[in-house]
Amino acid sequence: MKISVQSIHFNADRKLLDFIQKKVDKLDLFFDQIINGEVYLKLENVEGEANKIAEIKLAVPGGTLFAKAQCKSFEEATDLAIESLKKQITKHKDKTRTKLSVHKAVLNANEVSDY
Repeated sequence: MKISVQSIHFNADRKLLDFIQKKVDKLDLFFDQIINGEVYLKLENVEGEANKIAEIKLAVPGGTLFAKAQCKSFEEATDLAIESLKKQITKHKDKTRTKLSVHKAVLNANEVSDY
């Protein structure tokens, strides 16, 4: 899967980029039809420690999946966003399977009535 990582207000090191690529690549195990992905890493100017934001957007057939997490580290934020995307992928797959099975049932009913 093609993925682009953009770091806003800082320069991401190679270790962080490799970590994100590895985590996002694991999403292919859940859904192999992911077209591409975009990851945005942001540093927010807040007083608390949780000022690191990871946003992940995935393009899939039939829509776009998006997750955002804010934590103390980019690794932790990425993990939370990936977990959210896993749930979204499962729901998306169930929804498309349901639509497909209803469509097949309609086609089969039309074939039977044609005879």
